[in-house]
Amino acid sequence: MARRSSSRSQSSSTPARAGRSAKPAAGAGYWIYGLHAVDAALSNPERVVHELLTTVEAGATIRARHPDRSPQIVDRERLDRLCERDAVHQGVCLRVEPLTPPSILDALDRPGPILVLDQVTDPRNIGAILRSAAAFGAAAVLVQDRNTPPETGAMAKAASGALDVVPVLREVNLSRALAALQQEGLWVVGLDAGGTRLNGTSFGERRVALVLGAEGAGLRRLTRETCDEITSVYMPGNMESLNVSNAAAVALYELARTAIAS
Repeated sequence: MARRSSSRSQSSSTPARAGRSAKPAAGAGYWIYGLHAVDAALSNPERVVHELLTTVEAGATIRARHPDRSPQIVDRERLDRLCERDAVHQGVCLRVEPLTPPSILDALDRPGPILVLDQVTDPRNIGAILRSAAAFGAAAVLVQDRNTPPETGAMAKAASGALDVVPVLREVNLSRALAALQQEGLWVVGLDAGGTRLNGTSFGERRVALVLGAEGAGLRRLTRETCDEITSVYMPGNMESLNVSNAAAVALYELARTAIAS
């Protein structure tokens, strides 16, 4: 399912709509690269596309998947210059506008848990988390707008197409957004060291918002206090912690596994 922009009317009386970010202004956009990321962007009707550049070989692949698209054929060196250093572009680059973040209520129309990131700032980590969110059926990823990087080519590449599949909600105040999710009936679960063992069966029929903090810092105090409970993933080995994207994948798997079992 492609990410879409919000179509609901806004009402100041509904807390879950508070703090929604404005639609990004049109501009030069940014470059997405890699076959999976570009394919997903071209398949998303909400994605505004400016320019498609490919090598001869990659152009044939793109035209086979998207017969209505006519890429501009360029040499690989030009694509190298458009991407981040050492980027694996696979012979294709697409200049696009950032997507419009939907409202919380629009995202809740989709099934699955909500994944909340508390000041996770590495675009590759966010991309990897989006990929896991798509794989395990999460409804959306919610971030705090001012502490989260914008869409980038590196984020889109790490997401491997999930950036155009899983909505990214950008809210001004994370604690207020969590309170809005609680008002909508979600059980807010913080993932942090020292919490009880994460067990998806303990949530019963309750829908979960899973909150992850930045590596090292963990959850901020106010975020932690807003959570309904604090849990941690089971790690019987010798490592004290996981990379945040790996922790997200393990936790989402636990929720998906128990949802199927029930």
